[in-house]
Amino acid sequence: MGYSTVSMRLIYVIASHRRWRGDLHHRILVKLYFVYIMTNAWDTVLYTGVTSDLKKRVCEHISKLIPGFTSRYKIEKLIYYEVFEDVHEAIKREKQIKSGSRDKKEKLVNVTNPGWNDLYDDL
Repeated sequence: MGYSTVSMRLIYVIASHRRWRGDLHHRILVKLYFVYIMTNAWDTVLYTGVTSDLKKRVCEHISKLIPGFTSRYKIEKLIYYEVFEDVHEAIKREKQIKSGSRDKKEKLVNVTNPGWNDLYDDL
């Protein structure tokens, strides 16, 4: 099940992006997966990705540690993310967003982050 950025703020997530589910006698560690959209300082390029550690991955993009699209186009601002408990659902959603037009991606971002503010510090 996917969660929007707004509902994500209602979910308590431990710093490692894992959370406990269940009662005191039967706790299961649930790993979370994130589909995210980032842009550059001028909001001219959009990048969509999926990861199990959003804070670390965004930091990698900002630091330009991995050569490629995000370092070439100076992708540095996290503007949207969704949370999933199932990696297959997360990958499916990433592909769905990537296959959409820029207009659809902009509308998606504008619903939860109309100012296109950097969400990295809120993680």
